[in-house]
Amino acid sequence: MSRIGKKPISIPPGTEVSVVPHELTVKGKGGTLKRSLHPAVAISVTNGEVTVAPALDTRLARALWGTYAAHVRNMIEGVNTPFSKKLIVEGIGYRAEVAGKELKLSVGFSHPVLIPVPEGVTVSVDKGVITIAGADKEKVGQFAAAVRATRKPEPYKGKGIRYEDEVVRRKQGKKAATAAA
Repeated sequence: MSRIGKKPISIPPGTEVSVVPHELTVKGKGGTLKRSLHPAVAISVTNGEVTVAPALDTRLARALWGTYAAHVRNMIEGVNTPFSKKLIVEGIGYRAEVAGKELKLSVGFSHPVLIPVPEGVTVSVDKGVITIAGADKEKVGQFAAAVRATRKPEPYKGKGIRYEDEVVRRKQGKKAATAAA
């Protein structure tokens, strides 16, 4: 039994949830999100609440039950208040800027790294802090991970791109040779 899946999901005012065969659509002030549905999961909308239930009595259906309930919660939350991730660019000469529909990173390579910004995601840069926001939690997280992967933080000087709340464990580096005359 899924603890997450058992709980009904309330729909806030101004949000519209509709289920057509094989597709779930959530509309709100932050945009419209769509997700295809697996046949092993049944989703119904009644009295301002969304309920998720396994359509079959299989192990896969029970596994997807809670997963789809979490997806629906994230979709409803995302169209009302956008998800955001903050990345910090740290290092001498390391810069980030938004150029049209691309994020331009200068992070120690011989060339600038251009990353195309996906549809439905907004990116802003302010003094070494990259803010990624959007209604779709998956797109925001995936794009933030792709940006971080261009130059992960290194443990000796801490240079690189890291999440705002990420702690980089620092290493000591070389020790000075002791005089063992």
